[in-house]
Amino acid sequence: MFGRHPRSLGGVDVVVDREAVMQAPKPSARPSRLPSLTGMRFIAAFAVLVSHLAGQIVGSIHPGLPYLITTLGPVGVAFFFVLSGFILTWVADPNDTAGLFWRRRLVKIFPNHLVTFAATVALMAAAGVPIMAINTIPPLLLIEPWIPDFDALGGLTGINVPSWTLGCELVFYLAFPWLIRLIGRIRPSRLWSWAAGVALAIIAVPFAAQALPTRPATSWDPAIAELQSWFAYSLPFTRILEFVLGILMARIVISGRWIRLGMTPAFLFTIACVVVQSHLPGVFRLCAGPTASALALLIAAGAAADVRTARTPFSGRTMVWLGEISFAFYLVHYLVIQYGPIDGVHATGEAVTAAPSTRLVHILLTAAISLALATALYTLVERPAVRRFSRPRGCRAGPISVHEESRPRTRRRDARSLRHPGAVTHDETPP
Repeated sequence: MFGRHPRSLGGVDVVVDREAVMQAPKPSARPSRLPSLTGMRFIAAFAVLVSHLAGQIVGSIHPGLPYLITTLGPVGVAFFFVLSGFILTWVADPNDTAGLFWRRRLVKIFPNHLVTFAATVALMAAAGVPIMAINTIPPLLLIEPWIPDFDALGGLTGINVPSWTLGCELVFYLAFPWLIRLIGRIRPSRLWSWAAGVALAIIAVPFAAQALPTRPATSWDPAIAELQSWFAYSLPFTRILEFVLGILMARIVISGRWIRLGMTPAFLFTIACVVVQSHLPGVFRLCAGPTASALALLIAAGAAADVRTARTPFSGRTMVWLGEISFAFYLVHYLVIQYGPIDGVHATGEAVTAAPSTRLVHILLTAAISLALATALYTLVERPAVRRFSRPRGCRAGPISVHEESRPRTRRRDARSLRHPGAVTHDETPP
């Protein structure tokens, strides 16, 4: 990928593995539409919404239950990071260029981000929330994950908190052309060993974080140290391990090394890992740990099911549509929580101790408003921007459409007209 010759990717000589060539289907020979993975995107995005509504859902009873609910957020983020590596590898075109790849990813992320950032600042001003450099400039530039004491400096005040993950994704996208070359050199017979090694490295991250100070604590959980949270949960250099795991899992499926694990056992294994993760102490509860491996298996199982054209609970028309708006849903839901019916930005203990019927109405209204705004953002901003700006002017191909990007393309020698099929329908941008 991103090269000028099959044996020289971007000027880097590649060892051609005959075994890999024999087993790996060509990009045009495998389906570019993976509806199950698209549907699962919405489940992951909705899990993040649920985690941010933990106080409303649980109220003042069942003090241990919020940990299980709040863990869904980190799990949803981990799912998208693994999915990101998987999808980009699955749809990789060997004739693509790094410049066009980066262009498509920026066009996918920034229109939605800039619109929701502008809305955030306007809502902050209307609600009387202090507007400072620390809670505007880093979110705008997506550099929050690089600031160790962002929380302590007041960076979380009134902002659209989930946008920090986009800062991680930018690093993943920047590194992908080089990562795909390096991982492409791994022989298929060794892919599982490499995947196991990366999975162990992910488990080791929170242990390494224990070397950092335990004070101050985060503003949102006194049991979690801020610097440990930053290193293990927010820092792109540690989260890129999950992205790499997704790349390896895609290569495993493509090269015919998949173990044929079904979606049901993979899903049950994921649930078990989530429950265990929710009972871990401190920063261990934030980190993907073994759950990352379970998510990687679930994603690979979903892709394998789609290759077989098997129907799954996530591959129906409704789920695919929800998956397509999931990125927009992710970017608007926290603003609705903060400035909508719950008024989270001014929340007091009364929001949690309110009657269950009141909390239920607030939850349902928040979900409904988030879906409506996500549909509008996807329809009016995201999809038109992708169609208009994903390719340079003067390209002979017609405008990009979501469904066109999901179909195998006719081979062309002009690298400017080539791109990842399915890059929009299966976009992996996380919540």
